[in-house]
Amino acid sequence: MSHYVIGDVQGCFDELISLCSKVNFDPSKDKLIFAGDLVNRGPKSLEVLDFCLKNKKSIKAVLGNHDFYLLYLIEHKKNNRSLKKILTAKNIIGIHKWLKKLPLLLKINIGSHVFWISHAGIPFIWDFKLAKKLSKEVQVGLKEDSYELLKKMWGDSPSKWNNKLEKYKRYRVIINYFTRMRFLDETGSLKLKKKNLKPEKNHIPWFEQTKYNLKKNESIVFGHWAALEGKTNLDNIIGLDTGCVWGNKLTAIRLEDKKLFQVKKK
Repeated sequence: MSHYVIGDVQGCFDELISLCSKVNFDPSKDKLIFAGDLVNRGPKSLEVLDFCLKNKKSIKAVLGNHDFYLLYLIEHKKNNRSLKKILTAKNIIGIHKWLKKLPLLLKINIGSHVFWISHAGIPFIWDFKLAKKLSKEVQVGLKEDSYELLKKMWGDSPSKWNNKLEKYKRYRVIINYFTRMRFLDETGSLKLKKKNLKPEKNHIPWFEQTKYNLKKNESIVFGHWAALEGKTNLDNIIGLDTGCVWGNKLTAIRLEDKKLFQVKKK
């Protein structure tokens, strides 16, 4: 049995199938783990979700920012051109139910090695125990009060985690760290406006600080940041968003040996 983590698919279904073929994915014994952003900009978001539901016994995923957006559209009955096929699909109830149960953080054990998987990463100000707890908090929030949570999750503030935060401000900052984070300042505050890689004072790629939190037997796998092209220059923090939806590649990593597999945009 092999475990494959796949970067941002974003509706690139044909490339997903090609990648599954390349790694000889066998749903009867292998596991696929998606690092968030299953849907949106690509042409076949519904087909991606149908694939996940068809093979859900062998598939895990974490929520990305675009997946949260889809949940918001479903619950608040909003329209969207690129996601219209999903919003009008016959199995929309099943899609909604499956997405709502997804976490923001997954822990996968391969032998003695621990892989932590989230869409945007994990900030250095959280240890892994806290990060897992906060992911669970949002899962519970989606189960108990998803309509209001999804309505009030938008915005860039608060920009920094504080354990005294309550209710929707607390949910919002947790979701922003897990799904939108790229740069942090030296205190751990989110710098959400900056997306390019040009060096800027007090804008530090999150992994440059989180790397000191990792033990020798721990790795982080994430997506979200296409501009990096997967390059963190770290062996134990691995970026998988290689910009397939922008005309580049879809990437997977086999956790057992950290081997990368890629297919080009068709």
